Amino acid sequence: MFNNHPKGLIPAALSNMGERFGYYIMNAVLVLFLCSKFGISEEKSTLIYSFFYAGIYLLSLVGGLIADRKQNYKGTIMAGLVVMAIGYIALSIPITANAGNTSWLLTLTCIALFLIAFGNGLFKGNLQAIVGQMYDDLEAEAATKGERELAIAKGKRDSGFQIFYVFINIGGLVAPFIAPLLRSWWLSAHNMVYNASLPALCHDYINRANEMSAEAMGNLNQLMSQCIAGDISDMTASCAQYLQIFNEGIHYSFLASVAAMLISLLIFFATKRKFPNPGKKEAAASVTYTAEEKAAMAKEIKQRLYALFAVLGVVIFFWFSFHQNGTSLSLFARDFVDTSTIAPEIWQAVNPFFVITLTPIIMMIFGSLSRKGKEISTPRKIAIGMFIAGLAYLFLAGYSLVMGYPSAAEYRDLPIDQQVKAGAWVLIVLYFLLTVAELFISPLGLSFVSKVAPKHLLGLCQGLWLGATAVGNLLLWIGPLMYNAIPIAYCWAIFMIVCLISMGVMLFMVKWLEKVAK
Repeated sequence: MFNNHPKGLIPAALSNMGERFGYYIMNAVLVLFLCSKFGISEEKSTLIYSFFYAGIYLLSLVGGLIADRKQNYKGTIMAGLVVMAIGYIALSIPITANAGNTSWLLTLTCIALFLIAFGNGLFKGNLQAIVGQMYDDLEAEAATKGERELAIAKGKRDSGFQIFYVFINIGGLVAPFIAPLLRSWWLSAHNMVYNASLPALCHDYINRANEMSAEAMGNLNQLMSQCIAGDISDMTASCAQYLQIFNEGIHYSFLASVAAMLISLLIFFATKRKFPNPGKKEAAASVTYTAEEKAAMAKEIKQRLYALFAVLGVVIFFWFSFHQNGTSLSLFARDFVDTSTIAPEIWQAVNPFFVITLTPIIMMIFGSLSRKGKEISTPRKIAIGMFIAGLAYLFLAGYSLVMGYPSAAEYRDLPIDQQVKAGAWVLIVLYFLLTVAELFISPLGLSFVSKVAPKHLLGLCQGLWLGATAVGNLLLWIGPLMYNAIPIAYCWAIFMIVCLISMGVMLFMVKWLEKVAK
């Protein structure tokens, strides 16, 4: 799998793996943490999450511009890791929210999230640009040896980005277990037991006990007796205590994110000499161009950018659908799936597990087709990924329709003994299909960008790819809004339609995109 790839690929992937490990510790719990800490609604929590998640990718444009202007990709990457560490340190401070401090404490939390997003913007796109440059160098060296060697080298780019993507997901696989484990340990140390539904009921009681329905009060009393050892006659004090311990456990888990940033920084610093610097390389080469060559290049660059923006416009809608795993799908795991033995955040580990296990299989399939002369182009692979994502939401919509699930808001108001929970297999099937779709789109999209991007704009163009992801993430709040307002089968059906329309648009453009990417 690793044969004939650039020597810097694995160190770059390890640096990214450490950063992703720290990031996914926080990301796995963010929406539920905002709800449990501040007692804000799911819609407001996911709106904050949407802006944060969009900021991560949108600020990659800023990071790409900084690196391109400063001609210092490596320094920009290391600065990003330091800024992210500062943000995680701010999140790890265990201050209990109350009526007097919620305003400034929520503001502090949002500032910490901004620092993480900005640091990620400095880091993410520029590291991907360096990986793309590795394959440019590999192809340039192969071109001096002959056409056959050049063809082999060009065939390595997609698989290289898939390997890079696997390492990202190794970090993502382990990370979602950290926060739930530390939270459960901290609760256990205080003679308490974890329950996903209890924090919301505690906030409801503290803020509006007189307005709670009889069903909600019954659910609160039942869960409190199960989750707290000892006297719970003072319900207000018991709710406040449970929320304090519950959230302290999450705060402490963010310290693991700080450690991950520092480890990633050390790996990158120790191996940075193995990495090319795209800006410096292009600056040296550009002085040799004639006026005619520059005119021809300008026309080619325009075509490449048109192709890039066309693909970016389509993948916006994939990310809008796929990244529901951190919003409405995470809420679905909490509300509709039996989480008595598995915390809802841990289900986010299913996606990276499938990425790691399925990537070698998909690489083998692509490699076999290539050897037979039946290679599928990158744009066509992206269209196939859109179709598979549509199948994932078709499955979930069909299941929800068969079960007769109402909107999530109506479902949560039912007495606990009337809430029919889905089995774990539903999420496993869903994430299997979404992961296959992701493997056809995300790493191959990175590869496509590295193919069509003008060489002096590698950082910026990788930032544009992440910027398109940002636009999709800005729409994430729509999912939880539908989730709470309409029968959830209709909610999933809307995502299915979005994915299938995106597939159709991609297929319409595929021949033109294949021509530009040659």
